[in-house]
Amino acid sequence: MPTRSALARLQQFTTLSGALAALAWFAWHVRTQPWVATIGAVLIFFAYSVVLAIEFVLLRHVVRNDPVPTPTAGQLFHAWWAETVDALKVFCWRQPFRWRAEPDFLGPGVQGRRGAVFIHGFVCNRGFWTPWLREMRACGHAFAAVNLEPVFGSIDDYAPIIDDAVRRVTEATGMPPVLVCHSMGGVAARAWLRTARAPERVHRVITIASPHHGTWLARFSHLTNGRQMRRHGEWLAQLAQDEAQRTLPPFTCWYSNCDNIVFPPSTAALPFADNHVVTGAAHVDLAFRPDVMRQALALVTG
Repeated sequence: MPTRSALARLQQFTTLSGALAALAWFAWHVRTQPWVATIGAVLIFFAYSVVLAIEFVLLRHVVRNDPVPTPTAGQLFHAWWAETVDALKVFCWRQPFRWRAEPDFLGPGVQGRRGAVFIHGFVCNRGFWTPWLREMRACGHAFAAVNLEPVFGSIDDYAPIIDDAVRRVTEATGMPPVLVCHSMGGVAARAWLRTARAPERVHRVITIASPHHGTWLARFSHLTNGRQMRRHGEWLAQLAQDEAQRTLPPFTCWYSNCDNIVFPPSTAALPFADNHVVTGAAHVDLAFRPDVMRQALALVTG
């Protein structure tokens, strides 16, 4: 298991700073204007929810010509609320403070039982997968969950990290693992496969809300891995061209018409994959939908 996480430290700072700013506002105004104190503190701490709302507005505008069904206003509202709750759990608790809560499970008793490698997405770490890791441990199946760092580096640089995790799970189980990937993690898995040139090293690749053909939002990013996920970008085009010349393991892709990060929605599907569309699920929320978790874990443990 990784021993450090730069992303955890960054999110510890942002979470505690937001909480302190909200608390300071509340303490300053509570005696004279209690309602202003309360509402202001809530708005400060939950400012990220406003950003999420803007993303959903942009999503509704961009998806009009996408083959995936256009989300209704009700679906978008429920997706926004679910994402607000999930973002609080993931970015303010699991990733900054609990990313080591479920250590990699490679011990005795896993030989001959297929394991998994969990690969997180952009601005995430292994703490993202905590509920999945608990399920895997309860089933007695091996797993390793990576931290992709540098956080804002090139996706190509993550290949050695993934390679090491695949090797460790394979040695523990005697079987090629399943790669379970969220968001950028799915693209990182494809980049690793290009480097490894050994599709037999993995049993299957599962991607959830991965920008296989880029995402509209990436046009605003000036970070290295953000630029690599731009729609119609050179990096993704080269990756697809390289894949066309090689054998790949089976892929299963889940995506949603309410994904507020990877849109238009069909950009998260692959022409050679077993694709599944889920309606009404936001970007992070999709990874924790019970049906998605159950079916994906069944592909590992079944």
